[in-house]
Amino acid sequence: MAFVKPEEIIRKYFEIEPGMTVADFGAGSGYYTLAIAKIVGNSGVVYAVDVQQDLLARIKSHAQKEDLKNVEIIWADLDKSEGSRLTESSVDFIVISNLLFQTEDKEAVIKEASRVLKSGGKIAVIDWSDSFGGLGPKREDIIDKESCKKIFLETGLILNKEFEAGEHHYGFIFKKQ
Repeated sequence: MAFVKPEEIIRKYFEIEPGMTVADFGAGSGYYTLAIAKIVGNSGVVYAVDVQQDLLARIKSHAQKEDLKNVEIIWADLDKSEGSRLTESSVDFIVISNLLFQTEDKEAVIKEASRVLKSGGKIAVIDWSDSFGGLGPKREDIIDKESCKKIFLETGLILNKEFEAGEHHYGFIFKKQ
C-alpha cells in the first residue's frame, strides 16, 4: 500500500457502525466523510468540518449526488477554542487525516477533538511520516509519530492502537476514557 486508502483503513481499523455520530476534522476532499456516511446510514450523521468553504461545497455536492442525507457541513477554524462548533461530548468517532501538519496550533485541534468526543469515543489520526520527491508537506511541517502520540496522551487520551496507514503515513487510534 503506497498511499492512504480511506475505504480500506475505515474497514480494517475504525470500527464504525450504523447510527454513529462521526466528525471528519479537516475533511478536505471528503473521502472519509462520504465513505463513513455510507456506513453510519440514515440513523447516523457525519460532520464534515473544514476551514475551506470550496472543499465543503464539493463534499456537499458529492453527498447530494450519492443521496447521502446524513452529511452535515460545518465551516470552522479548528485552531480556535470550540472551533468545531460541535456540542461537548456529542461525537462517537473523529477522523483527523492529513491535518496536523497544516495547523498552527496542534494542541488546540486535539483539545477540541477531545472536548466534542463522548466518553469511550475514539479519534483516528493519520498524518504524513515523511516528505519525499516533492509530494506531501515540507519536512519542517511534518509532526513526527512520537510527537503526535505525545500531544494526544498529554491531552488525557489513551492510545488504543497503532495501524499501518500507507508508506508515507502513520496511523493511531486514541480513546477518551
